[in-house]
Amino acid sequence: MPYTGLEKLLDKANDSVYKLVILASKRALEIAEGQPKLVEVSSAVKPSTVALYEISEGKVKYKKSKASD
Repeated sequence: MPYTGLEKLLDKANDSVYKLVILASKRALEIAEGQPKLVEVSSAVKPSTVALYEISEGKVKYKKSKASD
């Protein structure tokens, strides 16, 4: 996979580093627990890196949820 700049990743997470980190960590955990990968990568690639590739390709997106009262 080619290098993806931070600017491109931030665009996918509404320009928030915090949201990007949360999104990537949640997706990496899903991958580590056995969820299928949404991009073609070697099995040697770590789940956190796979999550960032998925975000950069637009396969995983940040979705704002309503706060419950």
